[in-house]
Amino acid sequence: MYAYDKYDQAMVDARVEEFRDQAQRRLDGKLSEDQFKPLRLMNGLYLQLHAYMLRVAVPYGTLNSRQMHALADIADKYDRGYGHFTTRQNIQYNWIKLEDAGDILADLAAVEMHAIQTSGNCIRNISSDHFAGAAQDELVDPRPYAELLRQWSSFHPEFMYLPRKFKIAVIASDTDRAAMRLHDIGIQIVKNDAGELGASFYVGGGMGRTPMIAPNIREFVPLDQLITYSEACLRVYNRYGRRDNKYKARIKILVHELGAEEYTRQVEEEFAHLLGQGIEPPIAELGRIKTFFTDPEFADGAKTVDRSDPDFALWVDRNTHRHKHDSYVSAVISLKPVGGIPGDATAEQMHLMAQLARDYSFDELRVMHTQNIVLPHVRIEDLHALWTALDEAGLGTPNLDRIGDIIACPGLDYCSLANARSIPLAQKISQRFTANGKEDTLGELKLKISGCINACGHHHAGHIGILGVDKKGVENYQLLLGGSEAEDTSLAKITGPGFSEDGIVDAVETAADVYLSQREDGERFLDTYRRIGMAPFKEALYG
Repeated sequence: MYAYDKYDQAMVDARVEEFRDQAQRRLDGKLSEDQFKPLRLMNGLYLQLHAYMLRVAVPYGTLNSRQMHALADIADKYDRGYGHFTTRQNIQYNWIKLEDAGDILADLAAVEMHAIQTSGNCIRNISSDHFAGAAQDELVDPRPYAELLRQWSSFHPEFMYLPRKFKIAVIASDTDRAAMRLHDIGIQIVKNDAGELGASFYVGGGMGRTPMIAPNIREFVPLDQLITYSEACLRVYNRYGRRDNKYKARIKILVHELGAEEYTRQVEEEFAHLLGQGIEPPIAELGRIKTFFTDPEFADGAKTVDRSDPDFALWVDRNTHRHKHDSYVSAVISLKPVGGIPGDATAEQMHLMAQLARDYSFDELRVMHTQNIVLPHVRIEDLHALWTALDEAGLGTPNLDRIGDIIACPGLDYCSLANARSIPLAQKISQRFTANGKEDTLGELKLKISGCINACGHHHAGHIGILGVDKKGVENYQLLLGGSEAEDTSLAKITGPGFSEDGIVDAVETAADVYLSQREDGERFLDTYRRIGMAPFKEALYG
């Protein structure tokens, strides 16, 4: 994984001291909240319902054990003993005191971490495939390109104050595990007919109030022009993006209103201009970055699992992913225990995951955008020992991509923007489908919950999505069906009138029962929905 050089460290250390001074001036009353707000947002600090929330960047989701131990220590020292892993492959803390914020940033800087550009109208944490560098189906490891983009975008003077927040994802396989087409810019590393690697650009995707799937605007950009083309996309947006209406400020609105063809024309024009400006980093810089992402020293070993323990065998079947080396797998640690809070991990669990990464995964962990954790390189012969340790710590739930593997935002329990609670709903659904035994029967079914239209829970991309709304002062929940964040990207559609908290749990089960009664061999919930359409579900839900 990437390690800071002296410039990275100096940049982060300087920001810590700058923000420490800003926070103290706010505490001393020398800055008003209005004056302080843009300063704290530049450092990942939000003011939520009950306290400050700090969001920490985890670039493309990659961590080492030292960093995970530090995150656990912060949870213990400055929060209430836990952290919340997010859909942006970050971690956030919900109970931060302003007087501690500078010390937390200093603790992060000591392990090559920060909270810069995790909020505000800037390029946010760049995400990637959580199996990057391990997946059998990828062309190359996409993380060096994500890191190059991170270095280009950090403190870029033209893009510090964009019309709205901006999110980029980078993948390198045809299987999309990063919701790439639901980003402002999605980049897929591809190979052309001549066998050359390049980047395919998708621009103008996103969820929120107006969900859109990004169109492909260029099928192949040479990798030695990756930054230049990215800059052209951003410059056109920065030039014409709406700043008078935050609801129309995202690049997806610009691409939609201009039309993909006209937006592309302007990007190509800007690209041609920039090619003569020499802004692309030297190819040697990409080569330098790649040296941090070389494969660990894999060793041949067992290639099959002893399946005599049925609980262990079930976990292996559900929570491991094929690795490019046949003596290894990527092992997913579920942060979705039955009845638990999706994405939460205690300090003790974080310490354990750090130690297990050191013992079993070449000192590396990944944060998934599905709010779970991956140990990317685990020897098959070590799997039983790993599972035993996880299971004893409440981290061995075998539910990857099942209905209990719920994505949920913090909702009205924490967020000042939310209209409804997400966490209790996720807990009730998890408990319902464990009690009725249907989770096993349902197979792959991705359920996602957002507490407001901002869609931090990705409800538009759920096979089943739930959106919390305010209906005359009462929490109400809309049910959506048919979304996908994968390579078969689609946006879920609202079934009809909303439900109460208990009613939406019943509605989810009703939708699941329709699927079970209608599915054909080998069909997932999403496949059946696409084949039979909305009508049978609406009939069962509303009569």
